[in-house]
Amino acid sequence: MADNHGSSPAAWATVFITVLAFCVGGVALVFEPINWVMFWTGVALVPVALIVGKLLSAMGAGGETDA
Repeated sequence: MADNHGSSPAAWATVFITVLAFCVGGVALVFEPINWVMFWTGVALVPVALIVGKLLSAMGAGGETDA
């Protein structure tokens, strides 16, 4: 088991972007009428977060793996 418990720059970046995405989408739902452009921007940020996390992990910023 890795000693960092997922606390790596790749994991932090992924979580930060994902939380930002949900905040953007949530705020968009509060407006009357709903701001659909802002909502779908938040939805689009979720795959971006996953891609950024994978790229950072591939570049060596992820946690150590036991292989």
